Amino acid sequence: MSEKQDNSVLVAGSIAYDCIETPLAKEDYILGGASCYAALACSYFAPVKMAGIAGNDFKASDMERLKARGIDVSGVEFDANKPTFFWRGKYHENFKSRETIDVRLNAFEDYSPKLSEEQASCGYVLLGNISPVLQESVLEQMKNPRFVVLDTMDLWISTANDTLRRLIGKVDLLILNDDEAKQLSGCSNLLKAGDALRDMGAKAVIIKKGEHGSMLFCDDGFFTMGTYPVRDLYDPTGAGDSYAGALIGYIASKGDASFETLKRAMLAAAATSSITVESFSCYKLEKSGMEEISRRMDYIRKISSI
Repeated sequence: MSEKQDNSVLVAGSIAYDCIETPLAKEDYILGGASCYAALACSYFAPVKMAGIAGNDFKASDMERLKARGIDVSGVEFDANKPTFFWRGKYHENFKSRETIDVRLNAFEDYSPKLSEEQASCGYVLLGNISPVLQESVLEQMKNPRFVVLDTMDLWISTANDTLRRLIGKVDLLILNDDEAKQLSGCSNLLKAGDALRDMGAKAVIIKKGEHGSMLFCDDGFFTMGTYPVRDLYDPTGAGDSYAGALIGYIASKGDASFETLKRAMLAAAATSSITVESFSCYKLEKSGMEEISRRMDYIRKISSI
């Protein structure tokens, strides 16, 4: 395995078109999906290869947007007979709840990941927010990953619980939000939830609490961190995917997953995901640049110290 491959990240997830309505505005057929958000966020920190499937309606211009960030999309599969995965959602007042109005799997319905030699040789893996069955398929094709991050959501906790629990024991880090942590662990207290999730086999767990920051549970200790104060929340879609992408990208850039590195990776993830929510789609995430991410990281450090 070459050094370049060893330090690169495989991001496996969905590629989608979204129609989103928020209390502020609405936009139709914009680039979305876990793989796109995560890969863009990751690209600021480490070389990244995407795994996913797009349909016959996927725009060449959207693929160029990903390539412009240096993302290797050569392993993305295409279905010539079906359109791209589609999601329509609406955020209600103050963004406190989200409603799925329409979801169509389309090309994603029969998707079975087939990794290339280069993809399978990546040293770092993000199993993005897709079915645990697909996540497990990707992991089984990897040659010898140094660090694997697993993201999930309430849907998979409800519909694929056994597979998800089996997968948790095979990864290095599990990421989920506070409600999902309570649902999966059966604990209403987040500290007990984190401990219970580790008892399921996860080497480390990060519980995200939205605007209230995140919590890390691992062998070396417990850590909690705030986030960047966002005053112009525009669209929360993709924030979690961006968090996970930046997190594993930072870990890959350092070449280790020590307690100190994980804490700093959380800082990078919080700063990067705060950019995502300030626009629809990936627009601001892909254009803001590393200088803005670094500025937000410095600001979080400043407001977190005594």
